[in-house]
Amino acid sequence: MTEQPALQLLKGHTVHQRSEPFTHRFKYDLALIDLDIDKLDAADRQSVVFNVDGTGLFSFNRRDHGARQDAPLRPWAEQNFQNAGIELEGGTIRLITFPRHAFYKFAPISLWLGHGPDGTLRGILYEVNNTFGESHTYVAATPDAPAHKHDTDKVFHVSPFFDISGTYEFTLKRTAEHLSLIVATRKNGQQSHVATISARAEPATTAAFVKLALARPLSSIGVTVAIHWQALKLWLKGAKYHSKPKQSSVRTTIATPRSAARKTAPKMETTA
Repeated sequence: MTEQPALQLLKGHTVHQRSEPFTHRFKYDLALIDLDIDKLDAADRQSVVFNVDGTGLFSFNRRDHGARQDAPLRPWAEQNFQNAGIELEGGTIRLITFPRHAFYKFAPISLWLGHGPDGTLRGILYEVNNTFGESHTYVAATPDAPAHKHDTDKVFHVSPFFDISGTYEFTLKRTAEHLSLIVATRKNGQQSHVATISARAEPATTAAFVKLALARPLSSIGVTVAIHWQALKLWLKGAKYHSKPKQSSVRTTIATPRSAARKTAPKMETTA
């Protein structure tokens, strides 16, 4: 297996589509970073405009993830994997997330990919954040397959225009060149929302980061701006507002493999 660099750049887009009580769809470009959490020093040296645990044009800060501490990330990740019966035996853990751009970062979702010593993907942590400063982690084992499919109850408040009910259906494909993620929300047997990420990997060079900054100068804060802009549009369309409930003290939920009866492909309209 070819060893991956400590840091990669992923560029692509995200699409969100609401199906009820009306259709609402939007698409935005995005940029992600993919790091080996045990090689942050090497990632720090990869580009003069990328910094780990500091400030720069782009950066990554350990306090934005996991236990939110200036400490190694592996113990937190391994504990969450172990709670779901997933043993990595020292294998690589890679974290795919939104980079901090200048002074700001908000990551609606981050993916922790836990591998065995042979490089096989054994588990995923979906670290989900909302704009109220809260987070929740969904954990899933990943038997060897081209696409990893699993379900979990929705237990975390993400949007004020959806209540905390229904199930998430995750579908993840990750190759050396491409990332594909589908998160479908199903309620009362019907799909109510689907969000996708599609991105291609490229070397995390200084030239690539500078090009990204010039093309999308507000790429990080733009994520939060886009969330609130779409929320305003939903409100104007008449979407029901749900007040944020108190977050549960349980911060991890274990997902299960998709059952044969639930292998329904997420529906995504192609019109803008």
